[in-house]
Amino acid sequence: MSNQASYQVLARKWRPKSFATLVGQEHVVRALTHALEQQRLHHAYLFTGTRGVGKTTLARIMAKALNCETGITSTPCGVCSSCTEVDAGRFIDYIEMDAASNRGIDDMTSLLERATYAPTRGRYKVYVIDEVHQLSGAAFNAMLKTLEEPPDHVKFILATTDPQKIPVTVLSRCLQFNLKQMPLTHIIDHLTRVLEAEQIPFEPYALRHLAKGAAGSMRDALSLLDQAIAHGAGRVEEEGVRAMLGTVGDEHLLALLDALAAQDVNSMMDVARLMDTRSLSFDSGLQELATLFHRIALIQFAPDAILDAAERNRLEPYAAAFDGEFLQLCYQIAIHGRDELGLAPDEYSGFVMTLLRLHAFRPERAGQAVAAPAQPVAAVTRPVSRPPATVVLVAPVASPVAPNAPHASPSAVSPAPTFSPPVPPGADQDWHALVAGLSLTGMSKQLAQHCELTKRDDSQVILRLSPVHKHLLGKVQEDKLQGELQNHFARPLRLVIEVAATAAETPAERHKNIQRERQDRAIASIEQDPFVRDIVDLFDATIDESTIKPI
Repeated sequence: MSNQASYQVLARKWRPKSFATLVGQEHVVRALTHALEQQRLHHAYLFTGTRGVGKTTLARIMAKALNCETGITSTPCGVCSSCTEVDAGRFIDYIEMDAASNRGIDDMTSLLERATYAPTRGRYKVYVIDEVHQLSGAAFNAMLKTLEEPPDHVKFILATTDPQKIPVTVLSRCLQFNLKQMPLTHIIDHLTRVLEAEQIPFEPYALRHLAKGAAGSMRDALSLLDQAIAHGAGRVEEEGVRAMLGTVGDEHLLALLDALAAQDVNSMMDVARLMDTRSLSFDSGLQELATLFHRIALIQFAPDAILDAAERNRLEPYAAAFDGEFLQLCYQIAIHGRDELGLAPDEYSGFVMTLLRLHAFRPERAGQAVAAPAQPVAAVTRPVSRPPATVVLVAPVASPVAPNAPHASPSAVSPAPTFSPPVPPGADQDWHALVAGLSLTGMSKQLAQHCELTKRDDSQVILRLSPVHKHLLGKVQEDKLQGELQNHFARPLRLVIEVAATAAETPAERHKNIQRERQDRAIASIEQDPFVRDIVDLFDATIDESTIKPI
């Protein structure tokens, strides 16, 4: 019973007790520190900001700085009776009032009458009025004169989450400090320090989910951390945190991006069904997907804006795989799809239609029939000094053919898109040919295409998967891949997948390399075309390579 009675929640236990330990509000701390050091003390301060960013905490630190027994200082000792009593909430000259429950003129009149008396123990009487915007109009009017010219021994600290509702006559009498929301990295760093000090084992990526769930509030982050510790029986693990918050894991979102890049709509539907089976929030899924598109677009245009190196490394392949214009369209589709979830027959169908929209609005899909013009031309733009004009045409480029591969007749060519390039049949040792011959779909196909074969004997097949794509691992897709391999070799086989850096080219990488070579040939074909060169010379124009697409 003693342990239960003495337990203190993390949000209270780790509440900052000095300016030095306050996280994320350096601009406010700097101004208050200089004011205290130079003894330039104002009679009224207004702290604004969302919940859990440190408004009341700053008020308590200010009360200690003004009443510390060592003198007025920006570094209160924290051990004298005044400091300890302020921390405990029982300092007689530190008065906190909640304006939500004491909002009338009578409450304000009583407070102002008591303010005229000298402090009992401290140097100053410090009045903290929380959620001050909820005071009535009469209460605001009653405090105006005292707020402008209070007794020398009184300091007012007002705190609010909605400064727009405070009369300008009150605002003009206060020094206003706007407290900002906590950055994601600040919250993660603070939670890490707390867990290390509490000696609680944790997975680093679980803290990212908690920080996102806190939405800029450090108090909310610590409350969620308390909940996660209880949920995980003394451990903070990513899977448990995701289950607690009901958030969609990165493995689902990255699987959607992989399927979108591969133009594999079946894999996208597999992810949607898996999310539905696990009762994950489709609204949260579209929100996280839009955030992911936003982060990928940042990597394309402003990579330095992504401070987390691990996140940047994980998303860089997607930044290279998607066009900038298509990413903007994907972002719009995701946010509009989220808005329309309430109008859909049910959330699952609304989510699926949003995924189908992402797939359908790709600028170009493999295997799509394109009518080639008689003469190849490119996107040509006139110089700035002339009226802008853009001409977009497509250059025919021959598809790559594997060396010594037999020529296929037109009737044997399937119009369906394939991710892996054609490989000569019968080469079982060639993993590329083997993957192309297996009847795989969805995420199991994605898994096979991102692996390399390291060893195969009569009893087992050993594959290697890059850590970048470890989100493709899962019992369902691994069982499907193992079953297909057993059917192919007509004997029981054990499948082992090692997560390590790949040494050879995977089928997915070969596909990307071939696509890149086709694009380079398309650009070269356009640049060397006599008609295009004449247009460039005549109008002093430039070729917009982003509009050139191989066919």
